[in-house]
Amino acid sequence: MRISNRGLDLVKAHEGLRLNAYDDFRPNYALKPGDTVKGTLTIGYGSTGPHVRIGMTVTEAEAAELLKADLAWAEGAVNEYARGPMLQNEFDALVSLTFNIGATALKNSTLLRCFNAGDKLAAADQFLRWTRSKGIELPGLKSRRVAERNMFMGV
Repeated sequence: MRISNRGLDLVKAHEGLRLNAYDDFRPNYALKPGDTVKGTLTIGYGSTGPHVRIGMTVTEAEAAELLKADLAWAEGAVNEYARGPMLQNEFDALVSLTFNIGATALKNSTLLRCFNAGDKLAAADQFLRWTRSKGIELPGLKSRRVAERNMFMGV
């Protein structure tokens, strides 16, 4: 399966769009050539990797294309680890979650165990457990997980 436009819109809404490359450790610092990046150099809807350079800019359309390419690994992980019949809305929610938490976290999650056991309601409730980063509850993660759970449930 591949993520739908509705799923892409969910990821875009929660990743946010930045048309200029930035250091995710110092997102409001204007990078200049020669600066040392303290975090991860990022652009578009959270795109990282060797293709991102200081001073780089993208259009919204280019950012959307980068996102589609960046989501390929998350789509692959969901296709590999999630078993049994899956609706598009469930797939989209799982891809959004996986893009944010990583493939290993999905693979080892109670959410995936519940889904693979056929208990989709229990799986849906597990989305709400992924709201912390480094032990701290983040409001942005909470709203993202509620949106992912709602998508998963077809709301």
